[in-house]
Amino acid sequence: MTKEQLELYCYIWLGIAIAVHVTMFFVTAPFGRHTSKNWGPMINNKLGWFIMELPSLLIMLYFLLFGTNSLVSYSWILFALWITHYTNRSIIYPFRIKATSKKMPLFIALNAILFNLVNAGFNGYFLAEIASPEMYNEDWLYSTHFMVGLGLFVVGFLINQRADHLLINLRKPGETGYKIPKGFLFDYISSPNLFGEIIEWSGFALMAWNLPGLTFMVWTFANLVPRAKNHHDWNVNHFSDYPKKRKIIFPFLY
Repeated sequence: MTKEQLELYCYIWLGIAIAVHVTMFFVTAPFGRHTSKNWGPMINNKLGWFIMELPSLLIMLYFLLFGTNSLVSYSWILFALWITHYTNRSIIYPFRIKATSKKMPLFIALNAILFNLVNAGFNGYFLAEIASPEMYNEDWLYSTHFMVGLGLFVVGFLINQRADHLLINLRKPGETGYKIPKGFLFDYISSPNLFGEIIEWSGFALMAWNLPGLTFMVWTFANLVPRAKNHHDWNVNHFSDYPKKRKIIFPFLY
């Protein structure tokens, strides 16, 4: 695949992201607190997280180990950051969440697999086969966009981890149902875990400075902003004492 072909596919994928973004404000993805049996066969929640996030990890590992340019430039840093995130998301996170009878539709897991196959495929192929060693050299390491992007990625990852920790430990052993999370960025927004991911992949796109990285950032925004609104609306409707000043996903803004 040539650079021109990959860019064409990225632009098509960006168009789909915009369509999905708009649609998700009207159709709530049926997993987590929004789970619905009306979307077909259901699978275990932990298993669903594992199988739908694992492809992104495996694809990037493949391109890192067997790609033409992966280990002859500093692009391995981008691979390492991606692999760190998806090692947590596909292997560590599913074992951190408490065991429950909660299930998710197989349809959601399959859609997430497609999402991860395309995004990891585009980014991995570009870094391994299209980007020249000169693109990610020592000058790149000292560039402003690399340093700012790396800072954003680390901050976003830490926000995501902290928010996940608070959510996972929100209920005491034996407790069921949902509670209002408090403390940290939860005092300002309903979904700091999703906010952290948006910051992460914005930083990655800034570091990578390529179209596939930008495409994944747009997809992250397109998916997570409507998801955060669904969470916020659900909380407002289910908790009479839900903080009225709490925003949806961007502190003080939205």
